[in-house]
Amino acid sequence: MKLTLDLHDIYNHGGEIDRALQQKFDEAAAKKAPLLEIIPGKGSGQLKKHVLRFLERKDIKPLYHRVEKDSKNFGRLFVHFRW
Repeated sequence: MKLTLDLHDIYNHGGEIDRALQQKFDEAAAKKAPLLEIIPGKGSGQLKKHVLRFLERKDIKPLYHRVEKDSKNFGRLFVHFRW
């Protein structure tokens, strides 16, 4: 089971981005999903940096196992969980 979060619609709303990410992390924990696909898009890379900063937060980092940057698609990240 893979969860997906596409951030294209809310790319310029910082607070909404953090809320959407937190909701998907909560959903992944509830469903024990092994993988969360986050699609910040290609663009200038600022949204991807925002997502990576979110993932480095002290309260978020212990929740996941590793982050994988898609080698074939710059605008996509995979967050792997180990439940």
